[in-house]
Amino acid sequence: MDNFLRYFYADIGQVFQAFVDLIAAIGNFLNYLLNFPMRMDNIKKYYQEFNTLEWVLLLLVNLALLALVGLMVWGIIRLCKKIFRFRISPKEYDEMAKQVRNLQRDLLRANYEKDKLLAMRVAEVGLEFGQKPEGLEEEQPEEAEQTDIAEYVPESNRNTVASPCVDPAESRFFRLTSVDNFYKTQYVAPPYNNTVTLEQMCEQFRMYSASQLGLYYDIDMMRHFVAAMGTARIIILQGISGTGKTSLAYAFGKFVQKDTTVVSVQPSWRERTELYGYFNEFTKKYSETDFLRAIYEGNYYRDPHIVILDEMNIARVEYYFAEMLSILEMPRQDEWKVDIVAATWDNDPCLIDRGTVQVPNNIWFVGTINNDDSTFAVADKVYDRAIPIDLDSRAEPFECPFTPPLYISTDHLNALFDEAKEQYPISQSMLDKLEMLNAYLNKNFRLAFGNRINKQIRDYVPCFVACGGTEIEAVDFIVAKKVLRKFESLSLGFMRDELTKFNTYLDKLFGKNTMVTCKEYVEYLKRNN
Repeated sequence: MDNFLRYFYADIGQVFQAFVDLIAAIGNFLNYLLNFPMRMDNIKKYYQEFNTLEWVLLLLVNLALLALVGLMVWGIIRLCKKIFRFRISPKEYDEMAKQVRNLQRDLLRANYEKDKLLAMRVAEVGLEFGQKPEGLEEEQPEEAEQTDIAEYVPESNRNTVASPCVDPAESRFFRLTSVDNFYKTQYVAPPYNNTVTLEQMCEQFRMYSASQLGLYYDIDMMRHFVAAMGTARIIILQGISGTGKTSLAYAFGKFVQKDTTVVSVQPSWRERTELYGYFNEFTKKYSETDFLRAIYEGNYYRDPHIVILDEMNIARVEYYFAEMLSILEMPRQDEWKVDIVAATWDNDPCLIDRGTVQVPNNIWFVGTINNDDSTFAVADKVYDRAIPIDLDSRAEPFECPFTPPLYISTDHLNALFDEAKEQYPISQSMLDKLEMLNAYLNKNFRLAFGNRINKQIRDYVPCFVACGGTEIEAVDFIVAKKVLRKFESLSLGFMRDELTKFNTYLDKLFGKNTMVTCKEYVEYLKRNN
């Protein structure tokens, strides 16, 4: 203990003594600096012998000392202000910041709903782009002091904003928050052409693909593709490599001026997070995918949009796409919601509602399939919910005039599909023939039409006719792709005679050489089994 005390006195004691000396020195400095009588006595001792230059130097030295005193006083005052000024507690500050973020989200949601109502009103009265409906006055923002909350003022079809809602870098959803800011500050809806018909659309689509993209397709292929959009939300393009499966969906995106989102499926995909992403607990950020962004962004615009699942059967479709298959089966469109996060944070993107994202009705999913040894067989549950289209060969190049793209709204496109189903319903005679076909298949092959297929037939045939095709061509296609495809699950090696009789029955029931696609498919099954 004695050794420590000696050390303490020798080391720490000296440090303390130096500190005391420092304080004393500062006191002596202030004492002499502010002791004006003593300093005046010193001046009187020498000023009698000063010349002009020395008087000037005396004046400068004293002015410098006065400036030093003023600087010290100013520093002490500022220090006191910082120490004793009013401060809110960190808890109160966090609460105020939370309230501001909530107000930002609520304001964006309210303006989003308002824009939707305005678009619906415009669609009802059939106004041209840029016109205002009668009786619908544009709301004027109240004059208020500038705050951190963004104020959105609708101008026709455009939203302008004073400042972005949330800095993307501060949100766990960087890409989705960037989408919010873009559509609230820069997006302008295009002037849609709401006079085009489905038949005109198919013709223009074909000529646009040829004249601007160098992609050539038969007109029937365009009709099948557009009619499939009016029938189901999922379309499967299958065939050998190089026949233009991905290019067809890509060309449609270019045609309607809304670029297609291409999602390249990977062999390792096993679950939903491959499509929708996941929350990283380590970085506290959400790993966002192109698929999730396409669905989220689709809620902001009314253009039809295609999401391609390229090489979709390189992994098992029913594993990673099962949730979307179930969602699209919901009878009400407002029930099409994807669960993204368990709880919502204050600075999450504006359109995430209770942790879910709405799947809009302007999104169609197109899967491309190559049937080879490196891929998996697609389950019946996927085929039953989709419209499969075969692309086995390329069309021959043809000459056509330069054709511009088409701006068409999803509302008008869906209205054309609904109108087609009213104007061109499948005839009663054709329904009777399909019922007889169903009975024949049930008796001879133990196959039957399900309710889903029946509905798809009733939806597909009118849409195909409205696209410029005929009823028998539509029935031939949909029966081959949706009904006869189920033959692949049978032991056809022992049923060649039954298949031959079936082709004869098709000629008898529908007319000779009318069900061409069905008969060609049956012959294909006979050769390969």
